[in-house]
Amino acid sequence: MRLRSLLALAALVPLTACASAVEAVYGPQLAPVGYPAALVPQNQVILPAVPAQAASANSLWRTGARAFFIDQRANKVGDILTVNIDIDDSAKTLNTTTSSRTSSMTAGIPHLLGLESSIGRILPPGTPAVDPAQLIETASKTANTGNGAVNRAEKISLTIAAVVSAVLPNGNLVIQGTQEVRTNAELRQLTVAGVVRPEDISSANTIRHTQIAEARISYGGRGDISRVQKTPAGQSLVERFSPF
Repeated sequence: MRLRSLLALAALVPLTACASAVEAVYGPQLAPVGYPAALVPQNQVILPAVPAQAASANSLWRTGARAFFIDQRANKVGDILTVNIDIDDSAKTLNTTTSSRTSSMTAGIPHLLGLESSIGRILPPGTPAVDPAQLIETASKTANTGNGAVNRAEKISLTIAAVVSAVLPNGNLVIQGTQEVRTNAELRQLTVAGVVRPEDISSANTIRHTQIAEARISYGGRGDISRVQKTPAGQSLVERFSPF
């Protein structure tokens, strides 16, 4: 079993290298458009579309049609809502720590049952004369200084459409959305996921990122520029595991 796993991993290495080579030549490729399945069971059931019904007699409206007075906010699996991401955070922290300590100790045995004069006999030959009043003397001094500073600022203003991928038992909605934009050989990807309350969705079918619980927001990309800015893999491994 272990041998089969090793063989499978060995077979994937050339595929990974081939994909990296293709991306280096042709640039990053957009992912295919599909239903978000990361937060949805694999056996998700998609109901068939309901055929349009003709207007009933003496009526201008079809049964089940989306009317002007019906709530158009997302409330079931497959519905789409707009997420407004407006992050403008900043943090600044400055810590300084200074500590010092000096200690000294002197100990002697002026009188010890008359044996204080015999202490020098147990020492090796050639040892200078022993003064019983000054047998032990220690001194120590320690100092520690530490400085730390954090200065961070983040500002992101984006809008993305997300799909309701699940409805929890209490009525909250699980949403997930991905947006990809490719410019020349650089691809930017925005991903958002989390849990929202139907009550927080506005009448325009929008919601703010601050109203998303368990929010997972990712804004990044890949391509020629990102590859140059990224630390090489070998250097990253050395810096991560180096004990020095």
